[in-house]
Amino acid sequence: MTKGSYPAAMISTPERKARWVIGMFSAIVFLAVVLLNRVQAPAPEGWDIHLFAKANAIINSCVSLLLLAGLFTARTGRLAAHRSIMISAMVLSVLFLVSYITHHLFAGDTAFGGQGAIRVMYYIILFSHILLAGTSLPFILFTAYRALSAQYPAHRKLARKVWPVWFYVSVTGVVVYLFISPYY
Repeated sequence: MTKGSYPAAMISTPERKARWVIGMFSAIVFLAVVLLNRVQAPAPEGWDIHLFAKANAIINSCVSLLLLAGLFTARTGRLAAHRSIMISAMVLSVLFLVSYITHHLFAGDTAFGGQGAIRVMYYIILFSHILLAGTSLPFILFTAYRALSAQYPAHRKLARKVWPVWFYVSVTGVVVYLFISPYY
C-alpha cells in the first residue's frame, strides 16, 4: 500500500449486526465496570494492590501518545501506519479495562484527601472523566468499525468528534491517578 492509499476493508459485517454487537459489548462492559466496582476481593498476601493503578496510568499515557500519533499519521496520509497505531490504542484500552477492573476488585475506592480548590478541581476532572469514559466506548467502537469496513468518509466524520473525547478520557485518567495516588 502506498502513502495515502486507502487500506482494503478488514471486516465485512453488515452495519445492523455491527451496531447490535457494539451496543451489546458496550452495555456488558459498562455493567461489568459498575457491578464489579461494588465487589471487593482479598488481594494475595504481600501484594501491592495499587500496582494496577500505576499500570493504568502508564497504559493511559501510552494510549494518549498513540492517539496523538494516530492523528498525525492520518493527517499526513500514512494510512497503514494510522490503522496499526489506532488498533494498538484499542488493544491497550482493552488491557487498561482489565487492569482497571482488577485494581478496583482488590483495592476498592480511595477517598481523595485534598482540600479547597484542589478538591473542587479533582472532582470536576473526575466527574467529566467518568461521564465521558462511561459513554464513549460505543462511539469509539463504531468509529473503528467504519474504518475497518472501509467506510472512510463516514469514519473521518465520526472520528473528528470521537477522537477528542477519547484523548480527553485517556489524559484525564492519568491526571486523576496523579491526584489520587498520594492517598493510596
